[in-house]
Amino acid sequence: MSRRAVIWHRFLKAEDTIVRKKLKHFDGTWRVIGIWLLDSTGAFMAVIVIGGHSRKVGKTSVVAGIIAILPEYRWSAFTITQHRHGLGSTGLETAWEISQETNRSGGSDTSRFLPAGAERAFWVRTEPKHFAEAMPMVQCRLAESKNAIVESNSVLRFLKPDLYLVVIDPDIIDFKPSAQELLDRADAVILHCRPGQAHENWIATLPARIASRTVFPIKPPEYVTAEMVAFVRATLIAWNSAIGR
Repeated sequence: MSRRAVIWHRFLKAEDTIVRKKLKHFDGTWRVIGIWLLDSTGAFMAVIVIGGHSRKVGKTSVVAGIIAILPEYRWSAFTITQHRHGLGSTGLETAWEISQETNRSGGSDTSRFLPAGAERAFWVRTEPKHFAEAMPMVQCRLAESKNAIVESNSVLRFLKPDLYLVVIDPDIIDFKPSAQELLDRADAVILHCRPGQAHENWIATLPARIASRTVFPIKPPEYVTAEMVAFVRATLIAWNSAIGR
């Protein structure tokens, strides 16, 4: 059985062996209702994606906060970045590279995940037009995980997570095209809320397709709220119940 199975058509361009799960329908018949990702031991796993409408909105802080509060899920954490210049830790130019973080100092985004409680942390770097080339290796790393949390927007073009949260800061005007295109897939919005800032009015200006989403106001330096954690935990519990975990 392939480790890189698909979950709810999760890897949209994957060609790996598909693991299907049948559940009994209300009329008593058995139907294939979904496709799940298995970890390397054959256990079902969950994937959460944290995106943002722009850079420097606190995505890393949200990921680290969720990991710290829900350590029982034994997270593997991923940061995915795209650059327009040559990459490669060896000094050679390459279109993409994946490196595992070992530094626990917290000096970089991925190194913050380890002291927060992640079992593993990875930095995925790609040229913008070569993201798809990195996905087979990303799939391998995901399949080695108990559960995964991914900091990225663009990864949604290649996988369908169990939960997608998007961080929005009204003080940052720049709205990344990739974030705009994928907004309708957000399950909830994490919204910066500062004194004197009418976040309800700002939300009203967002595209109608996400205006009705659950909104979690945050006040940095606190990036994760009790309500947000309850939402994430409830989603994971519902997911585990659905697959009979």
